[in-house]
Amino acid sequence: MADHEHGSMNTDTQEKTYNSFMNFVTKAVIAIIAFLVLLAIFAR
Repeated sequence: MADHEHGSMNTDTQEKTYNSFMNFVTKAVIAIIAFLVLLAIFAR
């Protein structure tokens, strides 16, 4: 088995992926909320 030192892994790619995912989720939630507000206003 390979030796592993805690905290020695390069996490740059994981951080970029996580930031992109969070950006997408934030925009999707904003779009869904805006859609629901418009639906509530115009679907009477």
